[in-house]
Amino acid sequence: MNMNDTPFLLTKIECPVCKTLNEFESIKVGAYVEGGRDTDFCPIDITWRYSRYQAYNPLVFFAGTCNNCFYTRELTQSYKEWKNDNQYRAYRLKVVKEKHLDQIASADSWVKQVGQAIDTHRYPNESGILRITLAIYDELLTDHYSKLDIGRFYLRIAWLFRVLMSGENPNLSFVQGLLTEIDKKYQSFKGSIGSCHEEMGLFARHLNKHIEATEISTDLRARMNPFQDRFKSNLEQYDEQFKALAQHMTATENLIADYHSAVYGGSTPGNGATFHQHNSLVDFLIDMKRHWSGIVVSEREALVEAISCYKEAFSEARDIQPGNQQLQASYLIAELSRRVGDYEGAKQYFNSTIKAGQDFVYRNRQDQARTALARKILELAIEQGRATMEALRTSNSPVAV
Repeated sequence: MNMNDTPFLLTKIECPVCKTLNEFESIKVGAYVEGGRDTDFCPIDITWRYSRYQAYNPLVFFAGTCNNCFYTRELTQSYKEWKNDNQYRAYRLKVVKEKHLDQIASADSWVKQVGQAIDTHRYPNESGILRITLAIYDELLTDHYSKLDIGRFYLRIAWLFRVLMSGENPNLSFVQGLLTEIDKKYQSFKGSIGSCHEEMGLFARHLNKHIEATEISTDLRARMNPFQDRFKSNLEQYDEQFKALAQHMTATENLIADYHSAVYGGSTPGNGATFHQHNSLVDFLIDMKRHWSGIVVSEREALVEAISCYKEAFSEARDIQPGNQQLQASYLIAELSRRVGDYEGAKQYFNSTIKAGQDFVYRNRQDQARTALARKILELAIEQGRATMEALRTSNSPVAV
């Protein structure tokens, strides 16, 4: 192909983990135009200047995945020049390399399965989701990862799911939300059972310590000793029950996974298209999620994860700069909360965004260039804040009978 007849530049990067020399596609400036941005800044109405790529979302090329070991990282200039980054090589690479290689060395490595499923030509947007998922995993391997970057990555996965879901059953997003809540409630239930088992162990150890105390009289010990075997037998029955319960919970988890698959089966991303040997991309991701909980299987799940990461980054104020970036993060927390139905949380962050935005614009009123983005965010916050208040009002209205 003539290099002038492609929207891509080829960039060679040696994999930091396995030393394989990869050739990644980077999008040329001006290769596509956006018709606008959604209220969460998702590009919309994208038109490629090369029509044969119209089915490709630009986020397909957001990250680069090694063809050999599947190490994945956002295709930034810092990644392209990682060999010159002494801090990365000295403090981050060793840990990432060791953990990543350990993962793909396992017989059922989910990273290897996801990496091998990437096929940009047959499944472009699905492959974009898989690449960013791997980028999240590899970023989390570092000792001091960026919560802001993780939030950005999950948000972009949400955008790709939105593209895949376009034209699908409008009820599916609602169902996805319900399934997410089921997963959340089950995890809470599972944690309660685990806590109960731990408390039983503490009780057993305390009881043994009490009965075996050395500072008691011979007569008192003679009355206590017969109970030691009785307590032991009693507690062993608890232990057997917990073992049986653990097996039953495994069956419940498999049942929930099958329920996910059945519900998504008739209304899956990509207009119901299969994904390799799976019924859909969602089926594949549900299967992989059994190995790593950081995998998301819907736009809503991705937004929930993005909200959590943005909140942590916002509260720590380590990765987010004061001013426009801080306003944008606050606004995104509000808007994404609104999109997943957390209207009270959205209201709180919209109000704080509006207050901080008005203050920032006033203090920098002489600098129109510096306040341009802030004024846009402020306008969006006011508009979406009104939508949130209307949603709250509607949800609190009494139901007619």
